[in-house]
Amino acid sequence: MPLSTGLKNQRILVTAASQGIGFGVAKAFLGEGARVVINSSNKERLDKGKAELSKLGEVHSVIADLSSKNGIEDIVSKSVEYLGGIDTLAYVTGSPARGAIMEKSYEEWEAAARLLTVSPAYLGRKVGEVMTSSNTKGRMVFSSSFAIREPAANLALSNVCRVAIFGLVRSLARELGPKGIRVNGIMQGYVKTARVDALVGDAMKRKGVSEKQAIDEITSQIPLGYIGTTEEIAKSFLFLGSEMSSYVSGAMLPVDGALLKSVG
Repeated sequence: MPLSTGLKNQRILVTAASQGIGFGVAKAFLGEGARVVINSSNKERLDKGKAELSKLGEVHSVIADLSSKNGIEDIVSKSVEYLGGIDTLAYVTGSPARGAIMEKSYEEWEAAARLLTVSPAYLGRKVGEVMTSSNTKGRMVFSSSFAIREPAANLALSNVCRVAIFGLVRSLARELGPKGIRVNGIMQGYVKTARVDALVGDAMKRKGVSEKQAIDEITSQIPLGYIGTTEEIAKSFLFLGSEMSSYVSGAMLPVDGALLKSVG
């Protein structure tokens, strides 16, 4: 019997999906016949993303700030309005500024904590309320980073604040498991996005190396020998966000080309 994601007509919310990884995730779900809501805080990028994705299927958009309580509540309420409920939450978010701990201000830490710690936790709660109130045996997939296991140089805000995703996934999976709701996370490695472009530029500036040298330094850390694509990350969201992973919950899946060296 051929494998099937079973996602046709499923109701999917993908945050931060106007470009990059979120856009790739929304595109992948649409390719499986799902109905999708995408979100961004940038109207111009959101409109452009929606126009492109609408060629593939039913897409709705919500402009809102993921680091805002009102923004999160608006995303959830409008998703329910547009789709009639939520079967899968695919949580993606932007990245905070680069830099070392000793370079970061109080305000930068506060903003990063709102975006990377408070935001996913509160969004998980609100989506959980929607799912439980409608007896939906839903799925939540939270994007994080390999840096929560092995901190990366000059990514202090991500190294510290993204660790919260691991605790959220384990805690929420246990709370919502009795309701049939599964919660998992992805620890992605380096992916071909504007974020990696920025890291390359930062390395060029800090170390005085060429673009090729900076890219080679990154790829040399990856046993598979190349920087991943948004399409490859999206496949992991399809797996965890569908019934293909029906007995997987509370897991943090590395999707990093074997970049992580640690065990456990």
